Amino acid sequence: MTAASELSILPLTPERWPDLERLFGPNGAAGGCWCMWWRRPRPEFRAGAGEGNRRAFRALVAAGPPPGLLAYLCDEPVGWCQVTARADLPGLDRSRLLKPVDDRRVWSISCFFIKAGHRRQGLTRALIEAAKAHAKAAGAACLEAYPWDSAGRKESSVIYTGRASTFLRLGFEEVARRASHRPVLRCDLTR
Repeated sequence: MTAASELSILPLTPERWPDLERLFGPNGAAGGCWCMWWRRPRPEFRAGAGEGNRRAFRALVAAGPPPGLLAYLCDEPVGWCQVTARADLPGLDRSRLLKPVDDRRVWSISCFFIKAGHRRQGLTRALIEAAKAHAKAAGAACLEAYPWDSAGRKESSVIYTGRASTFLRLGFEEVARRASHRPVLRCDLTR
């Protein structure tokens, strides 16, 4: 587990953009994604893979508000969590597995990126807790997540949405499951 005294989690603001670039590296975290998978239509996302997605995400960060949180360990960027209003992530609505459960205006945790060498040390858990506080401070009443549930299935090698078990331990509850491996989880932030 990462020592809490060495860990800080801060919103991604324009002045922290170089830290995100260092964390994501030249490949943009995963195949040129730059956290645009849920934000752009698929043809636009594929056409922008790499530099186009990087530019689009940088413009989004520059325009504000912060689209997520960066985790730092002793001033080194080691983790990322995209947390924003679900309305900012239209790709979720296009997914048959992740389409809206109801008409509540919710915020979403859509993805994580933890730097190699820092995984399985509690960073995802810390980012989820910080995301709950961040969303609540921004006025969100409800926070959703779309993690992987590996119960009874071979686990994916890259779980960029997190594990269901982690969210469930942190107060999220299942509100939908349209595939055995992909629940929609929610946390009521008004409690």
